[in-house]
Amino acid sequence: MGKKKIIQKTDAEVIKESSNLEKNIAEASIKVSASKKIENGKIFINATYNNTIITATNKNGDVLAWVTAGGLGFSGPKKATPFAASKAVAAIAEKLKKIGLANVEVIVKGVGSGRDSAIRSLANQGFNIVSLKDMTPIPHNGPKPPKARRI
Repeated sequence: MGKKKIIQKTDAEVIKESSNLEKNIAEASIKVSASKKIENGKIFINATYNNTIITATNKNGDVLAWVTAGGLGFSGPKKATPFAASKAVAAIAEKLKKIGLANVEVIVKGVGSGRDSAIRSLANQGFNIVSLKDMTPIPHNGPKPPKARRI
C-alpha cells in the first residue's frame, strides 16, 4: 500500500459541477393544469446509506412527483449526504409548488444521514407539516435459528 493520491478540483471544475446540479434541478420540472391543484398530500423520505429518495403523493397514494439525490447529479458517496438530501427537497418543492401542495404528512424511512436535513429543508421551503412519522423497519427476534447439529 503506497501513498494515496488526493485529487483536488480546480475552481472551474467546481463551478461546472454546481452549474450541472442547478441544470438538473431546473430540468426536474412538471407541468400541471389549473384543474389539478392539490392542497393536501404525503411526502415519503427514504434515506438509505447510499441514496435519498423523496416521493410526493396525494391522499390516495397516487404519486405526484419524485426525486432522488442520484438523479440530480450526485454520484458515489455524495448521494447520501445531508447536502444532497436538501437539494433533492429543493427540487421536489419546485415541482410541488406548481401543483399547489401546501399541507403535507411526512413519512421517514431509513437510517441515512439525509433524513434530518430533508425534514428541515421541507419546513424551510414553506410546507405546512401536519404530521411526522418514522416508519423505519426494526427487526424483532429475527428468523428461526437453524436446527442443532447432529454428529
